[in-house]
Amino acid sequence: MKFDLTGKSAVVTGGASGIGHAICVVLAEYGAHVHILDMNLEYAHGTIQEIQEKGGVAEAHICNVANKEKVNEVINSIAKKVKIDILVNNAGIAHVGNLENTKEEDLDKLYQVNIKGVYNCAQAVIDTMKQNGGVIINMASVASSVGIFDRFAYSMTKGAVLAMTYSIAKDYIKYGIRCNCISPARIHTAFVDGFIEKNYPDNKAEMFEKLSKTQPVGRMGSPEEVANLALYLCSDEASFITGSNYALDGGFVTLNGN
Repeated sequence: MKFDLTGKSAVVTGGASGIGHAICVVLAEYGAHVHILDMNLEYAHGTIQEIQEKGGVAEAHICNVANKEKVNEVINSIAKKVKIDILVNNAGIAHVGNLENTKEEDLDKLYQVNIKGVYNCAQAVIDTMKQNGGVIINMASVASSVGIFDRFAYSMTKGAVLAMTYSIAKDYIKYGIRCNCISPARIHTAFVDGFIEKNYPDNKAEMFEKLSKTQPVGRMGSPEEVANLALYLCSDEASFITGSNYALDGGFVTLNGN
């Protein structure tokens, strides 16, 4: 079977909901033993239940990726039991605002999760991966590559994720470690629905359509589409791929304005 992950262990941050949830379900479906790192154990257990109903195996670990000590504790506890083959750095937070209306505390919060969280988790697994190789997938964004209106702090962090991906791929290729990133455009998750509900309660349908059409393909992506790309990049079928940034964006980066 192509994309077979049987016998491999995967750590997925932010795996309790949204894109992370979909990635956990797909990796488990193809044989991986999935370890979910998340702050919301209730949602994480929901992900586990779905995985188990499909015959897969998963565990949940409460973890704030911004807390280096906690990340090391959780990763070390996993590594004592299994070889960590895959890390998916999916956990992240968003922010709306330009340079002028981005507060210092907003910038610091995004740095802690979106940048330091990736650093913490990647550094925690790198020693064990150096022994037997491995795969690291970082969740970047179209905001890593092009300017997005009113996304100053968010774009800054996702640009850093892209740069970290290139650096890790370069530094650890000799150890058989592959590192790539996925750069989604707008993906239809509960976060998007909540954003519309909060900011546009009187014209939700209109805003949903407007946000959908920002992708040239005319719709938002689905979490499952991101998960399927992650599955491929984690599999041996992608063994020739490292140091690459995959735009999963319905043409957003290359076709907008053309």
